[in-house]
Amino acid sequence: MDDDPIIIRPYEGSAETTALSQIWLDASLIAHSFIGEQRLIEQRALIEDQYLPNSETWVAMVDGAPVGFISLLDTFVGGLFVAPDMQGRGIGRRLIDQAMALRGDLELDVYVHNAAALRFYRRLGFQEQSRRAMDDEGLPFENIRLRLTRSPT
Repeated sequence: MDDDPIIIRPYEGSAETTALSQIWLDASLIAHSFIGEQRLIEQRALIEDQYLPNSETWVAMVDGAPVGFISLLDTFVGGLFVAPDMQGRGIGRRLIDQAMALRGDLELDVYVHNAAALRFYRRLGFQEQSRRAMDDEGLPFENIRLRLTRSPT
């Protein structure tokens, strides 16, 4: 990987939806295991039919293959997912850098139980803004709203 450049490019639409939703599922089965495998498998259709087509998505490529993506709804990060076997190689950081270059300030929600993601975002300088006891589906999975603000130059 050290010699393999990470290329960040715009999402190319339906031609790569399946590949990105597989990255989402593989990463979610690890990071969001508390939600349950069946529910995550059911949510995959939402990722393909609503989430990816309705957000501004940027794809991280290594050796011509997608290895991660970030989806933006204005300054809100709807999701950041990196293939499990590619995590820890700077891909997530590069995707956040891309979003910051485009938007400046960013906000996102992260599950409290997703400890690895919470550590990752805090290392990048995201600060807690608020908490809520339920997720977007009304399930009892606590979320934290985080914000990263561009430092003044």
